[in-house]
Amino acid sequence: MVLVEGKIGDKVYREPFSKGILSKSLIRSEIDPAKSYEIAVEIEKYYVDNNIEVVKIEDLVEHVADRLNEEDSKLAKKYYKWKEIRRSEDPLIILIGGASGIGTSSISFELANKLGIKNMLSTDMIREVMRKIVSKELCPTLFESSYTAAESLSTPAPPEFDKTLLGFKDHVNTVSVGLTGVIERAIKEGISIVIEGVHIVPGFIDEELLKRNNVHMFVLSLSDEEIHKSRFYSRCRQLWARRPLKRYLKHFNDIRKTHDYIIGEAKNHDVCVIENIDVNATIDTMIETIIEKQTNTKNKEALQTV
Repeated sequence: MVLVEGKIGDKVYREPFSKGILSKSLIRSEIDPAKSYEIAVEIEKYYVDNNIEVVKIEDLVEHVADRLNEEDSKLAKKYYKWKEIRRSEDPLIILIGGASGIGTSSISFELANKLGIKNMLSTDMIREVMRKIVSKELCPTLFESSYTAAESLSTPAPPEFDKTLLGFKDHVNTVSVGLTGVIERAIKEGISIVIEGVHIVPGFIDEELLKRNNVHMFVLSLSDEEIHKSRFYSRCRQLWARRPLKRYLKHFNDIRKTHDYIIGEAKNHDVCVIENIDVNATIDTMIETIIEKQTNTKNKEALQTV
């Protein structure tokens, strides 16, 4: 039996070499499933034929990368990127914000799958839980959609303020309390998670949390309004979703106002904004940004110890 040796902190562990686990990591590097398993079988056979009983995980990664280079150097680079992120000993907390219909749920699913993160959560779910705890009389905007929250404002908006955005900010501010609690709990319990939703707005989440090297925030945008509008049609193809489609289109101008506000706040707080046209391009940008932040943090820590 071939054993893979790794290290967590000062503790060394060994576990059996798994073709299934290795092939899954290769699939996340965009390698064909059949080819992934073929490479995993080939690598295991190499260790068995050469009587290698224990292989260090870093040597295994190098072996896999060398093999991928034979197929395509781009695949090897993607595999390295994925492994670089997975090397972190801290849980990975990824926050993906954006206006309704911008694609946060689709991107969060793809990114979680790519990084092997099993936990996903929508801020709409957090809002639903909070609705069971907070009364409508106490917080009326919580019981509206983010883009219609202004309709429940008890005090009329002053002329100098945009009513839609005033309601939106009140709505987001309330849900952010629950969102912050989820982030803090995930960090405490060591749980990697991808959280997405319209309530993830820069400036409403504790800055100290976002400074952590394992917490990453992204904001998705769509500059073209027609592309944004078309996303609602594809989102509401099913018969049961036709009623929500009418609601989205009725309030599309309000949704665009929230879109522009979120993008503006992201730029003000130096949060990565990604034009979400192509899924693969969006995912690649996220992964590269995560690696860059982790690398910069490690370099700073290294300089401090010198």
